[in-house]
This record gives sequence, structure tokens and C-alpha cells, in this order.
Amino acid sequence: MAIDLPEISTDQLLNMRPSRNDLDPFRPYHFLVEQEFSAHGSLGNVATLFLTNRECPFHCVMCDLWKNTLTSTVPDSAIPTQVLYALQELEIDPMAPMSVPDIKLYNSGNFFDTRAIPKDQRTELGQIVSRFRTVVVENHPAFCDEQCAEFNNLLDGQLEVAIGLETIHPDILPWLNKQMTIESFREAVERLTSSGIRVRTFILLRPPGLTEAEGIHWAVRSIEFAFDCGVECCSIVPVRSGNGALDQLQETGKFATTTINSMEEVLERGLELKRGRVFIDLWDVEQFYRCKSCSEQRAARIHQMNTTQTVTNPVVCQINCAGRSE
Repeated sequence: MAIDLPEISTDQLLNMRPSRNDLDPFRPYHFLVEQEFSAHGSLGNVATLFLTNRECPFHCVMCDLWKNTLTSTVPDSAIPTQVLYALQELEIDPMAPMSVPDIKLYNSGNFFDTRAIPKDQRTELGQIVSRFRTVVVENHPAFCDEQCAEFNNLLDGQLEVAIGLETIHPDILPWLNKQMTIESFREAVERLTSSGIRVRTFILLRPPGLTEAEGIHWAVRSIEFAFDCGVECCSIVPVRSGNGALDQLQETGKFATTTINSMEEVLERGLELKRGRVFIDLWDVEQFYRCKSCSEQRAARIHQMNTTQTVTNPVVCQINCAGRSE
């Protein structure tokens, strides 16, 4: 299936952007404690820290994470300072993180890119978080090298690397400017898992160029491929506008956001595979509502399936909306 999408150069992509947020390099731009169904088979607390650092070099078409990044490498000690600040604010003792055993260190890019997180700061960071049961970071396959195993050796617990597979659609993946192939993804997963590092992946639901039905189809196929590669957890991200490029595509009819019904279906089908954890990202979920009668119930059902990893009873719409806009 050929896709009807305009070619967008990196320069064009950058010119379409709104302004980025003003950030302090010594403070994470956000942090919270959330609940997630863990790889250990139970619901538990996770400290999620969104670190402030230099922007990812790849400039993917769908990405809006650059809004909370810097244009240069952080100063000395900035990253460890951010982490210690967030843990203190969250009242978590890194020496004994009993009530919050897992931590995510998300940096809007690549944890092992030394321009984002310098190696000496990463080493210090490993010492700070070494006693957490699980440490989750995000990374591009291009940076999945010996640095990952070196950082893993600093930890008492389990390192988990999150990689954006996005989609296995043969035309859309290269169009996204991800600068990655499904083979380079597979090779990165193999390198990581052979070193005892667990892998999760991010998969897009309805990227530009796809109908609603195609969006569901390719999301499920991408989940299956990820599990075939050895991924343990798939996190499904409904594609949102707001980064400049997607807004322009939306105006010309080349992109439309998915629906809460499709999110529900993809999560169900992913869980039914029984091959690993599957989550749907519910951030700003209201924008995917299409029916005043049932959308809230569907979001609640997705939340329940996220936190139990079990397919629950379906929602029955009182007006039989089938996901239509009202």
C-alpha cells in the first residue's frame, strides 16, 4: 500500500515548529509517581522523571518531545542534580526505595547519547539509582552499544531500555525520519537482551497516511513484531498533533487523530497475545473521545486493563455510537 504523504526535510520540519519551553538545566521539567503493572506481575509505584537535556539529533516527524529540551549539552553535574532534586521532592530515599521500587529516567531522546547526558554524569547517575529494582531509560538503536552494558553493570537491579519502534509499515517508518530500520531495531534488541537488559518499545497508533482501520492493523502487527524480536513490554502511543508538522498535515487531511475505540481495540488485541505487557498511553486522553455517552467509560476500561493486564468486560454504548463523533 503506497502512502500519500509529502516529503518533509529536516529543515522544513524545524521551520514548522512552535517555540520550545524555557527550562532550567538543573531541574527536571516534570516528575511524578505513577502506578504501573510491573514485569514482576503486580501493580506497583514507579518514579517517572523527565530529565532536561540536549535535544535528540534525529528529528522524527511525529515527535514533540523537543519542546522540553535544550539546544546545548548540560553543564557539569546537571543531570545528577536533577535526579536528586526530584527524588527529594517525591520523598524517595534512593538508598532504600522500598515504596517506589522502580524508576524511569526519560530524557526526551537517547540516554546513551553523550551530548545529551555526558558519560561522567551518567556514571554518577548509575550510582544514585543503583538500588532501584528496575531502572528504565529510553534510547535509539544507534546508541545501543557497549555503553548500555557498562551502565547495567553499575546497577544492583534490572536495566530496561525503551526503544521507539513506532511502526513496521514499510513506507511510513522511513518517512518518519526515524533513521532506523526494523532490522536495526531487531539487532539492537538482540544486543541488549544478550547482555541481560530488558527491552520495552513505543508503538504509534495511527501515524499520518493511515485510515483508522489501517492504524489498528499496523499497530497490532508492530506489537507482534516487537514481541518476536524479544521485547518484553509494548507501550502504544496514539499520535497527537501539536508539533507543527502534524498540525499542517492535519489541515490538509493527511493526518487525523485516532479514537478511544481504536485505542481500546489495540490494547485488547495486544493483551490477548499473552506475550508480554501492553499499555496504552492515556495522557490527554480526552482529545480522542468521540461519544459523550461512552468515551469516559472506555478510558476507564483502558486504565483498568493497563493496570491489571487483563481484558475486561467491554463497554456497551447506550446510543450505539460505534465511535462516531457527535
